[in-house]
Amino acid sequence: MVTATFRFDSALDMFLAREHRGRAFAAPCARAATVKHMVEALGVPHTEAGEVLVNGAPVPLDHLLEDGDDVHVPAARPVLLTPSEARFVADAHLGGLARLLRMAGFDTLYDNAIDDGEVEAFSELGGRIALTRDRELLKRRGVLRGCYVRALKPEPQLREVFSRYGLQAAMRPFTLCLACNVPLQPRAKEDVLDRLPSSVRATQDAFLGCPRCGGVFWQGSHWRRMRALLDGMG
Repeated sequence: MVTATFRFDSALDMFLAREHRGRAFAAPCARAATVKHMVEALGVPHTEAGEVLVNGAPVPLDHLLEDGDDVHVPAARPVLLTPSEARFVADAHLGGLARLLRMAGFDTLYDNAIDDGEVEAFSELGGRIALTRDRELLKRRGVLRGCYVRALKPEPQLREVFSRYGLQAAMRPFTLCLACNVPLQPRAKEDVLDRLPSSVRATQDAFLGCPRCGGVFWQGSHWRRMRALLDGMG
């Protein structure tokens, strides 16, 4: 039987059994157990762990553990994504977060009927970052990059994702349709008059439209509130 000693950073305590928090502890490991297998067996999705150290040296997640190994598991550190890297897939319970990310200009796949296998496939094959509050989803082999979203409400969730991935500089606000996730296009006022409330007809002249769903957007009171929300993400 292989036995290794594990220490997890305090930021990962929420994933651990209470008796494993805040201290080093010994744990039996199956034969040929990898770092990933044991870290996840103890409760922590691999996406939430930083660079794991075994006997003081960094190792990959597929590193095989040996008897007597000392394993330190830090929390994942924030990273800075470029606009092309900041592509997400949100699970079925994060519709509000998905809309806010789209509002900020980030390509975010979402469907309220999406299942875990589809989220995994979009992460593995599409290179998207999986966003979820389901830790078991993040343990799937095909989820190469992911984030366990701790907050319960969309706006704090957005702040959390911005902080983890350094998204402030990569924002392109109000460039994507909130419903369809496709780029918006300029629309002439005369082409959308029949879809505008009378108050908007009198006060607004610049419009964007979605080529897929036909939605029309302008800089009204909702736009100003959302602009203030995004400006506060820095």
